[in-house]
This record gives sequence, C-alpha cells and structure tokens, in this order.
Amino acid sequence: MKTILVSVLSVFAGVSLFAQTTSALPGMDKFVKPRYRVIVDNDFSGDPDGLFQLVHQILSPSTEIKGIIGSHLKPGDPFDSSKVTAENAVKKVNETLEVMNLKNRFSVFQGSNDQLKDLKTPNISEGAKAIVAEAMKADEKNPLFVVCGAGLTEVASAYLMEPKIADKIIVVWIGGPEYPDLATPPPGYTPLEYNLGIDIRAAQVVFNESNLNIWQIPRNAYRQALMSYGELVTKVKPEGKTGAYLTKKIEDLMERTQKFNLLIGETYIMGDSPLVLFTALQSSFEADSSSSSYVVKNAPKINDNGLYEYNPKGRNIRVYTQLDTRMMFADFYTKIKMFNTKR
Repeated sequence: MKTILVSVLSVFAGVSLFAQTTSALPGMDKFVKPRYRVIVDNDFSGDPDGLFQLVHQILSPSTEIKGIIGSHLKPGDPFDSSKVTAENAVKKVNETLEVMNLKNRFSVFQGSNDQLKDLKTPNISEGAKAIVAEAMKADEKNPLFVVCGAGLTEVASAYLMEPKIADKIIVVWIGGPEYPDLATPPPGYTPLEYNLGIDIRAAQVVFNESNLNIWQIPRNAYRQALMSYGELVTKVKPEGKTGAYLTKKIEDLMERTQKFNLLIGETYIMGDSPLVLFTALQSSFEADSSSSSYVVKNAPKINDNGLYEYNPKGRNIRVYTQLDTRMMFADFYTKIKMFNTKR
C-alpha cells in the first residue's frame, strides 16, 4: 500500500484542477460568492437525472466546482452496456458543457471503468487522484463536498490511496436502500439498491472501513424528487439549447421504455438533484440543509449482498428522510431560465 501511495502522490502535481472562474449566471455573482468547494462524481452515461444535477450545480454560484468525474455503471447496465462506461460518462459531460457554451471551463476527469477488486486495493484513476489532490490542499478555507450520484468507487479509491482525506471532505451520496426503522420500501422493490449495486465493495470501504463523513440520501428520500412531464415541457424545454437538450434526454428514454411496454407515467425521478439542494441551497446563517429533514444514525455495516447490518460501533452519519423539493425544483427552473435569458 505504501508503494502505491508514494507512486500516486508523485503524480498529483500533474493533476490540473481549475474551478469555475466566473459564474455561469453573471447577474448573481455580485451578491452570491462561493462558500463551498464541490467535486461532482456521477455515472453520466446512465440515468439522465445526473445531467440535470450537473447543469443545476454549474448554475449555482455559491458552490465552486473543483472537478467533474465521470464514473462507471454496473456491468451490463441497460443505460450503457459497454465496458467503458466511465469513458462514455466523460463524453456526456463534455457534450453537456458544449451545449451550454462552457467547454473547457471545468476540469473533467475519468473514473475507473471497473468495480473494486477487493477492500484494500484502490482503482487508481484520474478521478480518484483529483479527489485526493483537492482534499489535501492546505490553503483552502471553503469546505469540500464530494457529491456522488452513482457508485462509490472513486471515493473509496481516494480513501484507500490517502486515508487522511477522511476528515477533509463531506461525502454526499445518493444511494442505499431504505432503513427499516425509517421507511417502507416501494412496491416491487429490489433488495439491492441501484447505486449501491454499482460497486458493493466500494460501499463497504466507505461505510465499514473508513471514517469518512457521510450524508446519505437513501432510496425512500431520493424517490421524492419527482418532476412531472408537464413541468419538463413548460419550464425546461423552452429554455434554449440547454433546456431542449435535457428534455430530449428524458423524452428519448420515455419513448424507449414504451418499446418494451414499460409505461413510466408522467413523472421522472430526478434523484441526483438533492446533491445541489444539500450544497448550494443551504441556509444563509448557521449554514445547513435546514429545509430538509435527516436523522443521525450509526453507520451500518454493508454485507456482501449490499444489505445493511446493524453496527453499534458505527460512526454517526446523516440519513435524509424528507427533501425540500419545492425549493430544489423552483431554483432549478429559475436558474435555467436566467441562463437562457442572459445568453
């Protein structure tokens, strides 16, 4: 491990991290200044909700994006069944930035295309190195959030590469099944929750082996983030190239599911958008995600099946139970409209 760490640290100097230099919404930056650093980590070649979160985060001037990581999907995922899903995720990020006329404004990193092989060996990727490099900066005063809308491979790898990052970052993760004492699973649920199933070993490293600070949004909470098709068509689609681009991603998916006689109705779960709610949209004074509700629990042990086991010695983590979807979506609709107006 020491040999791996030395070799990795030796190349950190070559990792170029540059943040958003000016706000994508210049009318706001007179009054709103960055107070948090954010690294966005998501499987952008998969569920398009990640692209909505990315656009919203970019348009939020109180968070300074220090890197965007394209991470992998589970092998054989119906969204992208290739073996290079992290590589494809990076392509989606660059495509989105080009649509927004923000090409080359952010550092974009590729994560690993694979799950962890064991609980001790990191997957050394540009994404994992970027997390370590930003976390270990000594001259930064603003707290660093690593916001994850998919698996935890890059966070787990970064921790295995440099455990000292544990007290320097907050990991906000969309994932994990319901806790039995907090919520009832949805009808026809699968015991293994989607994001946790992307890399069970990575989740075991983060929950069982590390002391990372975790804010978790499990399935019962992220399923609250419902956008109606009516809202999509009237509040997103008319807003220039960006709004049309995002809308087409959902409409293409709706059309695709119909071919398999899967009728998904007139709502879509924008399950990654809480990553913006809990960072950019914190309260002004005594800053916190005060408009949403959470409980403090002992971190569970995650077993080899991706299920929780009670761990009385687990450190405290936040588990969100109720989301302020009103503010989250109202803010998104307003910002995408402002962005379109100013172009």
